[in-house]
Amino acid sequence: MRQDISFDAEGTTLRGWLYLPDGATGPAPAIVMCHGYSAVKELFLDAFAEVFCDAGFCALVYDNRNLGASDGEPRQEIDPHAQIADYRHAITFARSLDEVDSDRIGVWGSSYSGAHVLVVGAIDRRVKCVVAQVPLISGHENARRLIRSDLIAPTQGMFEADREARYRGEAPAMIPVVAPEGEPCALPTADSYEWFTTSGAERAPSWINECTLRSVEMFLEYEPGTYLPWISPTPLLLVVARGDHLTVSDLAIDAYERAREPKKLEILDGGHFDAYIADFERSSTAARDWFVQHLMAGAREHAHA
Repeated sequence: MRQDISFDAEGTTLRGWLYLPDGATGPAPAIVMCHGYSAVKELFLDAFAEVFCDAGFCALVYDNRNLGASDGEPRQEIDPHAQIADYRHAITFARSLDEVDSDRIGVWGSSYSGAHVLVVGAIDRRVKCVVAQVPLISGHENARRLIRSDLIAPTQGMFEADREARYRGEAPAMIPVVAPEGEPCALPTADSYEWFTTSGAERAPSWINECTLRSVEMFLEYEPGTYLPWISPTPLLLVVARGDHLTVSDLAIDAYERAREPKKLEILDGGHFDAYIADFERSSTAARDWFVQHLMAGAREHAHA
């Protein structure tokens, strides 16, 4: 069963869906979920939530602030640190629900939110299990894979000009999230353009192809991989796509070595966006099984205590 929900994130209302498992006889473990860079919940998060719900979990899915159905200004600003704080607000909200076993909360994220759950898992001990799918590991390293070396200085110049314009009271500069090859955008890969302009247009009419230029600057400064060693002893599943050249796979596999036990690495065959479609069965099943292993046994013990 799915119902619309909203909750307060220290003055900003975030909106989404709550999935409740059929036939639950008491509070169930919950998975808190939101999407990646600029994406909204209609872009396949419902499919993952349904898999988790069918396995007996509550699933709390919401749109990031400034995007989709959620409130927040400036619109289309993607602030990783605000999004991390909102994961924690969502966990607090989930724990307040009668249907949720507040001692059995997992977090799931993908791409940019896959990065966020690494941080949340390290700093918030209410989280008892983490699944990070095709996550960003290092904004600095990743940007140097995506931005040609001769364009790094001009890009930084754009950030500086935008900062000074905002100081003068001008509106934040905007940039497309995706664009045809060779045109400036936040996610400059061909598969990013393909996925957002086909799946995005079909499944998520609320998705908007722009973000603040400042969002790209924050991406370059974001280092979620720093937190990997601190997630332990919370169980971590890292789902990596072998052909990922957006959040590049070798950085993620290298980062896995820095995480401590308990941990597991699942390597999908396809590219970054195949995790949602072509490799969906593998990516969703791996996540479901990890959550079952680490949250369900505890839930049964808790229920019988």
